[in-house]
Amino acid sequence: MHGLPDQLANGLALGALYGLIAIGYTMVYGIVQLINFAHGEIFMIGGFGALTAYLWLPDGTGMALALPLMILLGVVCAVLVAVGAERFAYRPLRGGPRLSPLITAIGLSLALQQAVWAFYPNAKKARPFPQLGGGDLDLGFVALSREDLFIFIAAPVCMLALGLFVAKTRTGRAMQATSQDPDTAKLMGVNTDRIIVMAFAIGAAFAAIAAIAQGFKTGEVNFRMGFIAGLKAFTAAVLGGIGNIYGAMVGGLVLGVAEALATAYIGNIPGLEQFGGGSWKDVWAFVLLILVLLLRPQGILGERLADRA
Repeated sequence: MHGLPDQLANGLALGALYGLIAIGYTMVYGIVQLINFAHGEIFMIGGFGALTAYLWLPDGTGMALALPLMILLGVVCAVLVAVGAERFAYRPLRGGPRLSPLITAIGLSLALQQAVWAFYPNAKKARPFPQLGGGDLDLGFVALSREDLFIFIAAPVCMLALGLFVAKTRTGRAMQATSQDPDTAKLMGVNTDRIIVMAFAIGAAFAAIAAIAQGFKTGEVNFRMGFIAGLKAFTAAVLGGIGNIYGAMVGGLVLGVAEALATAYIGNIPGLEQFGGGSWKDVWAFVLLILVLLLRPQGILGERLADRA
């Protein structure tokens, strides 16, 4: 048990990353009732955008200068793809059969993945991602890597900014109104198309920051990285209560901690030795999802964006 603080720190860092991606799922669903299964690929494109920014910089550029530019270009790339997807893939299907946008999202996910594979230089294999450098930060009871510290700073800052935006700004209140009743919001003068675009853009920006965090943590980006991350983030959104922006982060943290603890400790339980280790972490994540759906189908915090914003 002496390694428990380290496992909790690993789990919280992983969960914060899942939570940032899950916000994109939950915001879009809360406003237009759409599960955007292409969101994982938007996450992936944010990572490649950040890598591109780093590769454009002169050799020897310090991370203090490179990191803001990586975040900027990663966010811009992810937001442009997300907004383009909303405008040209999803908006024409709005109001049609519920199955059509879902199938479109799956097709768009595959198309984006193959586009990066085909057109990004050397993307057929994993591309090395720059590292933050420096040693671990020793807090006495736990040692935090620079990569974990990045996500521990980025996730609360993003959540605080989003919470203030939704609660205090005119656009945020329009988001709540659109989530609650889009037809009435439109009659009251809310530009619902603009609000929906904002939801896609905010979710994409957070996904890009999560992709940079994952790139720092794993040391690489690849064109397949959005698939599993997207599934995990969708799981986190459902755990927290899909449509609830705070629930998405709570679900991500719960999922990340559960994965870390299951990976570290289940293999030590007599009779369960074969179920431990990293190869089973995805299985335990979905076991947790099934349990939550059986015991509390609405998720940990409930489902409504408007109720929780």
